[in-house]
Amino acid sequence: MTTLPEVRIRAIEPEDLDALYIIENDEELWNVGTTNVPYSRYALHDFVAHSAGDIFQDKQVRLMIEDGQNEVIGIIDVMNFDPQHLRAEVGIVIQKPWRNRHYGTAAVTKIEKYALQVLHLHQLYAYIGADNHASLRLFEKCGFSHASTLQDWLYDGKKYHDAVVMQKIF
Repeated sequence: MTTLPEVRIRAIEPEDLDALYIIENDEELWNVGTTNVPYSRYALHDFVAHSAGDIFQDKQVRLMIEDGQNEVIGIIDVMNFDPQHLRAEVGIVIQKPWRNRHYGTAAVTKIEKYALQVLHLHQLYAYIGADNHASLRLFEKCGFSHASTLQDWLYDGKKYHDAVVMQKIF
């Protein structure tokens, strides 16, 4: 079994604005999520400043992922939080220099513990492009199961792509 690297997940700080700016404005990532427009520094600063950091109020929480040297390597989101049904969606971005080095697995493992032990969730789920093989492998490795395929769910500006719903029930 592979030893996972050390990661820490933490709240967003004003000092994270540059890292957020780079990640949110990476055009290669626009087609794997629901955002396909650039964000200004002002908009991101406003998000950081006005986010309550309370998942029960915001129905989402964005956390920074740091490696063992406290360097920001990505972000992980818990969103569409449903306190009635005790479920939430999870999304993750690991910056290129840290990809394929098990940081994603370590971060998803941490967010699972948070979801289970702190939020007392019954399940997490993720929407993943059917052609995003790296993300599908990541979630499978973390014990998520293929729940369904949504046809023509994601649009890249030229054509539609299927999305796979991955789900983990605790």
